[in-house]
Amino acid sequence: MQIEVAKKRFTVDEYYRMADAGILTAEDRVELIDGEIIEKSPVGSRHVGCVIRANQVLTTAFTGKALLSVQSPLRLSNYTEPEPDLAVLKPRPDYYSTKKPSSEDAFLVIEVADTTLRYDRNVKLPRYAAAGVPEVWIENLEDDLLLVYPDPAGNSYTASLTLGRGDPVSLAAFPDIVFKVDDFLG
Repeated sequence: MQIEVAKKRFTVDEYYRMADAGILTAEDRVELIDGEIIEKSPVGSRHVGCVIRANQVLTTAFTGKALLSVQSPLRLSNYTEPEPDLAVLKPRPDYYSTKKPSSEDAFLVIEVADTTLRYDRNVKLPRYAAAGVPEVWIENLEDDLLLVYPDPAGNSYTASLTLGRGDPVSLAAFPDIVFKVDDFLG
């Protein structure tokens, strides 16, 4: 006989009240997924380099067109607020200082996966789709590939592209700005 145990799901507001009360600190590398506080994986050197490289490439390309958010919260629902490695956001005069960005503000989310590919694809990707994030790229560092997911529908994306070094890639929102996959994989 199995006993069902009820879990307490935290809202985003409760999550921040825990931080304000000192229960969660800046040293805690966590994010809120479906009301659960999830510990994030340690970040390796290649991961750091890819995030910095992508930030530089995207900032150069999108200055005046979009804003870049690096490892900052993106509210997807009342119970889910991940911290994607990068997000390309709609411009706002206040730079999101009065209200954090949400899925409606995103053009693109990028996750860099050196050890987290399964988690990023099976846990985060469906939540991005359900929230309507229009496009997600996952940098698969283990296989040296860029996985592109446009067109969310329900809890998934209707298409996926697997791109390798030398391949061109562009955001659906900015099709005229073309990058090389190498710009992101290093």
